[in-house]
Amino acid sequence: MGLIVQKYGGTSVADLERIRHVAKRVARTYADGHDVVVILSAMSGVTDSLIEMAHNASPDPDKRELDVLLATGEQTTSALLAMMLCQDGYPAQSLLGHQAEVVTDRVYGNARILEIGAGRLRELLAKRKIVVVAGFQGVDIKGNITTLGRGGSDTSAVAIAAALEASVCEIYTDVEGIYTTDPNICSKARKIKQITYDEMLNLASLGAKVLQIRSVGFAKKYNVPVHVRSSFSEEEGTMVVHEDSGMEMLVVSAVTCNKDEARITLKKVPDQPGVAANIFTPISDAGIVVDMIIQNTRASGETDLTFTVPKAEYETALQIEKKVAETIGASCVFGDENIAKVSVVGVGMKNHSGVASIMFNTLARENINISMISTSEIRISCVIEEKYAELAVRVLHTAFGLDSDAG
Repeated sequence: MGLIVQKYGGTSVADLERIRHVAKRVARTYADGHDVVVILSAMSGVTDSLIEMAHNASPDPDKRELDVLLATGEQTTSALLAMMLCQDGYPAQSLLGHQAEVVTDRVYGNARILEIGAGRLRELLAKRKIVVVAGFQGVDIKGNITTLGRGGSDTSAVAIAAALEASVCEIYTDVEGIYTTDPNICSKARKIKQITYDEMLNLASLGAKVLQIRSVGFAKKYNVPVHVRSSFSEEEGTMVVHEDSGMEMLVVSAVTCNKDEARITLKKVPDQPGVAANIFTPISDAGIVVDMIIQNTRASGETDLTFTVPKAEYETALQIEKKVAETIGASCVFGDENIAKVSVVGVGMKNHSGVASIMFNTLARENINISMISTSEIRISCVIEEKYAELAVRVLHTAFGLDSDAG
């Protein structure tokens, strides 16, 4: 039998009853003859409560100490699950991130994994132990506790699966897999049986919250099959794998929308070498990620430049660009928070023409104006008014033949 890494999210371990349910599922997998490593998140809502507690203790909590605090959420669930498994007669042992030798850089609150020293994990597995590892956390080279940012337990799980060369990494969540779009928006959404790493990377970057984007990157790099499934159901979920010639290549596999972006425009920017660097360097220095960029050149030797940033960073970015505009001689700066980015994704787009035409004509029939467009080999994204986002998702889902019969 192979080694299976199972990761359970916050809703799956939200209380003692649900942790007991997880213990039974883990025990079944172990009883079937598999070696099992379990990665756990904190109980649902606990991380937010700890953050609130930290800010009540200090308006600007020290980042190192904040990571020490936040790591306790996963420590709690890991210990509880191991206790329950032991009580039921299964040889379980919990490990914290540093005990599992999850080594990271020193970026507190959003650390990146540098390596997994899997020696202790292998020792315990060789003794047929069920190893329960606290997700979301690691340790830097100086021994300081670090955390991996939102969704970091997914990254922990895939990285450990890669280090141990696991047969599969099962990501248990509160949904039954990856869908063609958000079922809360479109009742005709259907579960996808198999999706490629590249498609999942695009969906994660475009707002789909089923998998954390860094975990998908790890899975692709180290060829770890990922099975996304529900902890509340026995149904098969969605496999995330490398592109295979035997896979059904739909032209478009999924439609997604992201309402968490805002747009900033600089008008009448001097069209000169170095100006773009002057505009985006301060944004980069502030740690703000820029997504779409469009430049419209005027006949007068000036240009209008528009870009999008996360909505949470909008005010900061806007103030930065107002100062930049004064320096470079742009006429004005303005922004818009009421936008949404609607995207279609599919590896089949690489070999089919007409996807953009279908998308643009479908939106036009609903009188939905497109203000920005960006494309890649397997993705087309359009920025539209936020109020039309859900309508756009539904009509595009239908236009590309993704509706389920049940819907």
